[in-house]
Parts: sequence; structure tokens; C-alpha cells
Amino acid sequence: MASSRGLPTWQRSCAGGRRQRWPARHYFALAALTLIALAVLELALLVRGLLQPATPAALQLTADTLSAAPLVRLTASDPPPAAGQANCSHFTCLNVYRCGGPHRRRVAVYVYPYARYAGETRHSELAPLSREYYDMLRAVRESEFFTEDPEEACLLLPAVDTLSNRISEEMTVRALASLPHWNDGENHLVFSVWPASGQERLGRALLAGAGLSSLVHRHKYDVSLPTPSEREDEPDDTHTPAPERPRRYLLVSAQPDLHVEYRRSLRSLAAADVSGRTLVLERCAEDTDQLCDAEGRQHDYWETMQSAEFCILLRRAQLGPPELLDALRVGCVPVVAADLYVLPFSEVIDWTRVGLHVYEQDLTELAGIIKEMSPQRRSEMRAQARWVYEQYFSTFGQMALTTLQIVNDRILAHAARSYEQWNDPPHMVSPGYPLTVPYTSPRMQGFTAVILTYDRLDSLYQIIEKVALAPSLTKVLVVWNNQKKEPPPASLWPTITKPLKVIRTAANRLSNRFYPYAEIETECVLALDDDITMLTVDELEFGYQVWREYPDRIVGFPSRNHVWNNVTGRWGYDSEWTSELSMVLTGAAFYHKYWNYRYTSSLPAGVKDWVDDNMNCEDIAMNFLVANITGKAPIKVAARKKFKCTSADCSGGDLSANQSHFIERSVCIQQFVSAFGGMPLRSAQFRADPVLYRDDFPAKLKRYNDVGSL
Repeated sequence: MASSRGLPTWQRSCAGGRRQRWPARHYFALAALTLIALAVLELALLVRGLLQPATPAALQLTADTLSAAPLVRLTASDPPPAAGQANCSHFTCLNVYRCGGPHRRRVAVYVYPYARYAGETRHSELAPLSREYYDMLRAVRESEFFTEDPEEACLLLPAVDTLSNRISEEMTVRALASLPHWNDGENHLVFSVWPASGQERLGRALLAGAGLSSLVHRHKYDVSLPTPSEREDEPDDTHTPAPERPRRYLLVSAQPDLHVEYRRSLRSLAAADVSGRTLVLERCAEDTDQLCDAEGRQHDYWETMQSAEFCILLRRAQLGPPELLDALRVGCVPVVAADLYVLPFSEVIDWTRVGLHVYEQDLTELAGIIKEMSPQRRSEMRAQARWVYEQYFSTFGQMALTTLQIVNDRILAHAARSYEQWNDPPHMVSPGYPLTVPYTSPRMQGFTAVILTYDRLDSLYQIIEKVALAPSLTKVLVVWNNQKKEPPPASLWPTITKPLKVIRTAANRLSNRFYPYAEIETECVLALDDDITMLTVDELEFGYQVWREYPDRIVGFPSRNHVWNNVTGRWGYDSEWTSELSMVLTGAAFYHKYWNYRYTSSLPAGVKDWVDDNMNCEDIAMNFLVANITGKAPIKVAARKKFKCTSADCSGGDLSANQSHFIERSVCIQQFVSAFGGMPLRSAQFRADPVLYRDDFPAKLKRYNDVGSL
């Protein structure tokens, strides 16, 4: 009998002994059942999303496949690569026509198949792909960006290792120029995570490079990457303290080989710290691989970084400090003092939430800057540093996909991520408010006019008759705020073609105008005072159309501004004619009805009571609320000058003529600043006007002729 030794286990089980033969029909039945079972299993996995696509053959790079890759011989007769263009932008060097398509939300990225490149000499072959670049290519090929068709690709990614240029920079750029679709680098993305100086030899290609200076970085074209860590050893992440736990050191510098001027500044910074919580490490004299303090004591690099609240990062041989990723990894707040350095992914990452970026000349003042930060703020920055590292920098594949997402947001702006999606960890993302989508309100829905009144019937009737002529009006809602007097009978109200509803309130409060009444069935609300009779129908209609483009803002006519008084150190209320505005008063303004809900239920404690007790400033409170949530300024419509109160116009007792009115409104602003915890109002120098309304054209060519009249 032949021996079964040396055979695989699955063969040895049948190699020895006597085999029992089955009838042929049993084998056919068993094979059929096996095929059916495999098909059912595959279908179930596909349905549940558990079946992952196989790794593309082009990325199964083993020693055999690397040696079997086609060899491209680069000769001196090949055209040299074109010089880079320093003025490239999204509009000049990128062929965006390759990137469009119906309903497309992702740019398509093509990855070239791997090939070996060699010069004319025998030993001039480029080194195989590095592990880092291999991870980048694999992440792209396994992502939603990847396409196998270079003709439909928006971006093309070379399979030439451009990370380190480990043999020859000349051969690397020549290998890029030899790519079949290179075309002077058009729509090609080149990664260079090691210190890069710019785009000297990449033609029109996009550069994703490390250590980029603002002098060479092409804004909204290149992408800044972090310089990889120089540490081969790994930190013990299990001993990284939680963000809220105190740390031993306040400030730590653990960078060797710093310039002598930097070392002098750091030593003076440590000497001035009487608490002893500032630690400056340099290379030990007897062991260049270890770090020592001023007394010669050795310190472990990772243990020191994990014990620090803030890590000082300065430029060394390269502009981008490689210790930045180390600091983020262990939750140490980075303090970057490298002038002209473009922080990684700064186009989308809010680094003010992650760390500090100070001028090199201000290094000695760092202790004072940090002392002004609250413990809560420090803890938040440490947590944000850890999250940013895990989200964007923990692997080379993540950095590649983040780069593609940034370029995707530029090209397909309608599908771009929001600031919150880029910068808010999942536990911090709020449900938001419903004004983020759609960007434009439905055209046919119209608006509801909500008029707050007390007893000025003559002007009230005039307003109702005028607003009823606006084409987009759907309903008039009169909020009767007078409990001592009955509203007029139905026969005395103006006859209009739109529904008219009168709501009686239980108490005379200004906040009644912002109550979310069930009768408001439209998204848009036009808030009106009962004495605003000067608006024209064209102005009302144009104001509504402007609101449709800015549904999350207050859009209206009377504008005001907040000012800072250096003498009193307080905020004040201003109604002078300037180019600045930060409030649009709700005596004549459009806004989304959602703000009625927020005003009624979500104002800071005491704000609504202050408004109702003082019978003033409900319009300022609404502006505070909207600006605090959206971070945006209101929109003023048209050059309406009748809201300006001159000395002659206001002599009859208008509130705006009374100096005490400005004092009261300023007190309101100061009160609201305290309640909101800061000044949320945003100033703007913007006004929406109809096209051609000031030009001398026939009226039939204009849509809104009666706008801005005096």
C-alpha cells in the first residue's frame, strides 16, 4: 500500500484503507444539492450586504505578481515631464467636464494597473510599491469612488509610488509622464506624504503633499497632508488617559534637532513656569536615540506625550512637524508654531477645535495663552484631537479617502459634506433643524401674513388690503392682542380674496406674534406690525422670493446693527445708515415658521419673560435665536428708506426719535448676550435688490417696478 505521509490532511483521510464506492446517481444528487446550497448562501449574503467584493487582482501584489508585472523602459528620448503651474486652480487646470453626470454624487477615480519602470541601465528599476502607497491604492479601489473605466474617470491615480521617491526623482516624474492618460497631468492626483516643496514637475496634476507652505500651496487645488511620524515603535494606547482626566504636564516639547533659537525660547518658557509643569526634552548627550530633560534624566517619548495636556510642535528640517500625528494619537492638544505651514486637511477640518496655531515669535507667550483657556475647553480639545486622528489620520488609506472626499466636495458642491459632518463626532451631532433641506422652498406654497395688532384699525385695514394683493399670499392671520376691546365684527373687515382669520390672545404679550399657531400652514411667515403701511406689493412679493433662496434666515426690510462701545465695554443698539447690518426687525420680515417653535420652547431661560415684562425687544430676541443656531446674518431687501427716522420725521413721537428707546434696546442686547452666553449676531454688508430696478429700462422688461420708492 502506498504511504499517505506527506499528503495534505484532506487527502490523507482518503489515502489509506478501503474506499466505499457510491452509485453514480448519488454523486450527481450530492453535487446538485451542493450547488443549490451555495447559491442560496450567496444570495442570502448579498441580500444582507455581508458578501464583500473580492480584492482586485491588480492589488494582490505578491512577489510573483510584482515580478510578472509589465516592464516599461524609460529612455532619454522620452519627452521630459512638463513644469508645474503655480497658478493652477479648480477652474483653470481641472477638466470638470470629465466629472459630471446625471444624479452623480461621487467623482469616479481610476487606478492605473501596476507596472515596473526602469531606465536604460540594468540596475535603474524603480522600487516596488511601498506598504503605505499600497494601502492608499487598495483603499481607493475598494471604495465607492473607484471605476475600472479610465474614460469615465474624473480623477486618475498613478500606480507609481510617489511617496518617497526612494531611487530617483527624475525617473519617478518620467514614469508619470509616460502614463497613457497623463496629458500634462490633467485630472491626475499625485500623493506625496513625505516633505514636499511644491508642484515643480507635476504639470497640471493635483498635489496631495505633506509639509506644504502657504507660499506654494494652491488654494482649493492642492490638499495638505500630515508629515508621517518618524516613530517605528507604537504607543501603549491602553494607558492613554481619558480626555477629562488631569495630566501630569501642562506643556511638553519632545522634538529633537530643533534650531538653537527655538531651543532657547523653549528653555526660557520652562524656566518661567514656577509650577514645574513645562517639560522640554532634547537628545541625551550619551545616547542620541533617547530624550532627556535639562537635568539629564531620560524620558520615554510616548509616556511623556501621553502625560501632557499640550504638545509644542515646531518646524525642524521640514516645515510640517512629524510629531503632529503622534500628539493627535495620544490626545495631546497640538500647539503648532510653524509660520506659513498649511495644516493637514485645513480646508475642511476646524483646527481651532483641535489645537493652537501660534506665530513663532509668540512662543514665549504660550503659557499666558493657555492659562486663559477653561478646563472644559482643554478637555474638549483633547477629545477632538483623538477623534480627528481616528477619523482622518490613523491609516494611509483613510488619508487617501479623505483627500478624495475633499476634492469631491469641491467638484460636486451639491453633495458636499457640511461643516458639522466634517468636524462633529457622532455623539455631538445634533438632529439639526429642518431648514438645511431643501435649499429652496416650494414655489407654489406661498406665505402666511401674521399681523400683530392692538387697536390701530385704520392702518391695520390698509395693511390687510395691500398684502392681499401679493400673488404669493395664502392667508392673513391677525393676532388680536387687546383683551380690553373686542375685535370688529366680520362686516367691518376688508373684503379680500384670501382667507382672513383673527386670533384673540389671553394676555397682551409681544411674544404672541411668534406663537406656532396651527393656522399657519405654510413654511414661510411674513411678520408685520400694524403700522407698516409703506410697503408696496412688489416689495412684499420680491421679499418672499428672496426668502425662498434663504429659507433659514430672516429676510426683511428694516435693518439695524449692534455695536461695541469701547468706553462702556458693552454692546449697543444702532439704527444709523451704514453698510453694516446684523438684525432685520420682524415688524416687516419673512422667516420660516420653524423659528416660532424654537422661540416658544427653546429660548434661553429668562429671555421670553424679559420681552413680555418689558414689552420690548421681541424682534431682537428672534434675531439672536436665528443667528445663534445658524451662525448666519439676516438678509435686507431693497433700498427702503422709509424705515429711517430723521429728526423731522420723528418729531411727532416716534419711538425711534427718543434717545431712551436706544438705551432700552441696548439694555435688551446686553441682557440677551448674558442669556445666550455670547454675542451670536453676525454682521453683513449685503442687500438683495431686483435685477434692473435702478436701470432706465421700460417697465415691461422689469418684474418688480415698485421697489425701493420713497
